[in-house]
Amino acid sequence: MDLGIEKKVAFVMGASSGLGRAVAEELMKNGVQTAICGRNSDKLAAACRETGAFGVQGDISDIKSVQQMLDTVSHKLGDIDILVTNTGGPPKAAFSETDEKMWEAAFRNLYLSVVASVQYVLPEMKQKQWGRIIMLASMAAKEPVKDLVLSNGIRSGLLGLSKTLSTENAPFGITVNMILPGFMKTERLENLGIDLDAVGKSIPAQRIGSPSELGALAAFLASASAGYITGQAITINGGYTHSIL
Repeated sequence: MDLGIEKKVAFVMGASSGLGRAVAEELMKNGVQTAICGRNSDKLAAACRETGAFGVQGDISDIKSVQQMLDTVSHKLGDIDILVTNTGGPPKAAFSETDEKMWEAAFRNLYLSVVASVQYVLPEMKQKQWGRIIMLASMAAKEPVKDLVLSNGIRSGLLGLSKTLSTENAPFGITVNMILPGFMKTERLENLGIDLDAVGKSIPAQRIGSPSELGALAAFLASASAGYITGQAITINGGYTHSIL
């Protein structure tokens, strides 16, 4: 299927590994000029060598760093047509284990980085009358996960932000959607100490998801064919969540 986005410019945040990298790889398969970012220079350099993506090093929890990365990508590749925000996950914790510093750090990383990057790309997207904004978050935004209170609390706020942005920018040919992954085979799951085999058995699909499956979904949402899909929060979790909305 021709996605109709060849030669478009994309910036995928947090894409030196995991879900972000899977999205970047799928976009590049479809001819998109893709830039990725990451904090670890060695990891980022390896990802760029292996994928052919353009890399910019920076810390998405630092707003100035976000803006500098976006400037670099725009100067190197041109105006950004496709923005994929991917912020990674905050530490595992129950509410009683958190403090103000943890909440502030999680808010900068999960929320303010998204706000800053969207503010940057919107003017040019509006001028072109075309744009795709895809926010990667977590199924915790819709259905809270035990001991992930930072993610549960902040990522649910992104639902309101994305819906508002989608309504405001639909007249300009800009779509705004969220992808809410469940248990996917990434370093994040391993770091949380989750028994993947046990979790897989609890999922209706009877397995953990693959990053490439999420990458394919993101690429379609970025496509020309998806121009009438906006304001949606799409879960990709093998049927794990129980809600009907």
